[in-house]
Amino acid sequence: MRAPRFPFMTFLIVSAAAVGAALGSQYIGGLQPCELCLLERWPYYLAIVIAAFGFAARGHHTPRYFAMWLIVLLFAASTCLAAYHVAVEQHWIAGPTACTGGIGQASSPDQLLKMLEARQPVQCDVVQWSIFGISLAGLNLIASVLLLIYGFLMARRGDVS
Repeated sequence: MRAPRFPFMTFLIVSAAAVGAALGSQYIGGLQPCELCLLERWPYYLAIVIAAFGFAARGHHTPRYFAMWLIVLLFAASTCLAAYHVAVEQHWIAGPTACTGGIGQASSPDQLLKMLEARQPVQCDVVQWSIFGISLAGLNLIASVLLLIYGFLMARRGDVS
């Protein structure tokens, strides 16, 4: 028989591991995150807080059920953000102007300087690291989809008591 708080503990551990991996790759591995990478961390930060709340809410089915559906919504948003970032990396769609695109459209040195000053140091459309051809945004997309499906199944079954 499944422990009643198991789904929340799963989200807590997996989200903390994802945040730890992101921070480790940044501060230990030297990979600087782009604007979209930083944005993609927020669903995990919030999932840690909500999963901790759901885990701690002993014997109260309604708050736990609500917390599980919030986690589902978070990972739906995380899936959308990750898919957007992958599409930007693959140049299927345009990304945020501050962190993508070239600077070849400058018509004067002053305009070039302004464009360089407005540009982020890490480009969202450049893959910094990948494994088996899958970028970090791609790995986040896979993780987000799996967590979304798991959360949806747990919330739908009501397996949060």
